Amino acid sequence: MDFTFTEEQLAAAEAARGVFAGVTPDAVPSPALTTGAVAEGFDRELWDRLAAADLLSLLSGAEYGGAGLDAIALCLVLRESAKVLARVPLLEHSAALATVQAYGDEELRGRLLPRAGRGEPVLTVAASGRTGHDAAELAVTARRDGAEWVLDGVQTTVPWAYDADLVVVPAHTGTDRSVLALVAPGTDGVTLAEQVSTSGERLGELRLESVRVAGREVLEQPGAWEWLRELLATGTCALALGVGDRVLRLTSEYTGKREQFGHPIATFQAVAVQAADRYIDLRAMEATLWQAAWRIASGAAGTLPLAGDVAVAKIWAAEGVRRVVQTAQHLHGGFGADTEYVLHRYHAWAKQLELALGGAGAHEEALGDLLAAHPLG
Repeated sequence: MDFTFTEEQLAAAEAARGVFAGVTPDAVPSPALTTGAVAEGFDRELWDRLAAADLLSLLSGAEYGGAGLDAIALCLVLRESAKVLARVPLLEHSAALATVQAYGDEELRGRLLPRAGRGEPVLTVAASGRTGHDAAELAVTARRDGAEWVLDGVQTTVPWAYDADLVVVPAHTGTDRSVLALVAPGTDGVTLAEQVSTSGERLGELRLESVRVAGREVLEQPGAWEWLRELLATGTCALALGVGDRVLRLTSEYTGKREQFGHPIATFQAVAVQAADRYIDLRAMEATLWQAAWRIASGAAGTLPLAGDVAVAKIWAAEGVRRVVQTAQHLHGGFGADTEYVLHRYHAWAKQLELALGGAGAHEEALGDLLAAHPLG
């Protein structure tokens, strides 16, 4: 494997830095300052700039107006977005389009990808299951009825559910097969109940009662949901890395200026060792992220299935970003608890990303099962 980025991947990251240059985390809703309220809507102006920079169609083929890039390019862009806490459904939208590109038929690809690459419609994914702890594909049942599919069930904590035009919903058919249905929130039988994330964002509990979806809006090809799930988890690791990168920089800047006994506290051994440990966490997060993204991008076979590399990346991302923000709060002292300072917003995002799509413990259990089923010796 080669972790050297291509010119096209680096160009995507550079374009993302340009788009996000004017975004300030101070404008991000704060759960500490908006008790009892939730953030409504995402940053539409930023969304339009991402579309204009062709960053919403990174993984779509050139024939659909996209760049034809891969999961590595997407993760580079997601890392940049997380550094400024960009409030856009970039991960969910991009992952959904990539799945349609990989598993949809020609009619669906031609109808959806060019428009969605321009930012309309907006797609999100229901990936948390009924409770947030069970398999998402088991939370909804799907049965055929002529040319349509009928869906019943509940998906919890759907991001951007109140803003998306289409929600990609995994469902099981009563056999070992899963399908992905593209459901419009305004469809008969679909209801949303408001939920609030750790970061103060508005989520939705999606309830489906005898919801009819046309067959052309359903991805039936085997492996579609599993591939989408791993791409979402890997993208979440990229977001966690971006948050961790920015938080460690904030910590470095603060400890380099804060003085005790006439010296910057960054020169104290106890402070320097803690910061160095967090730097090592970030490099481990980075290495495992690129391993998982490379597996997705290349389709390469490994000793373990792709899910194993994704599980390792998510374990490091969850544990690493938690340790980075905890150390940052500690080294900032009382200043770290100041809600006028941006660190508390990064802390809230870090906690959300740590637990999104399963915390470290859940992925350690999944990795154990994979190792039992695929012994490395």
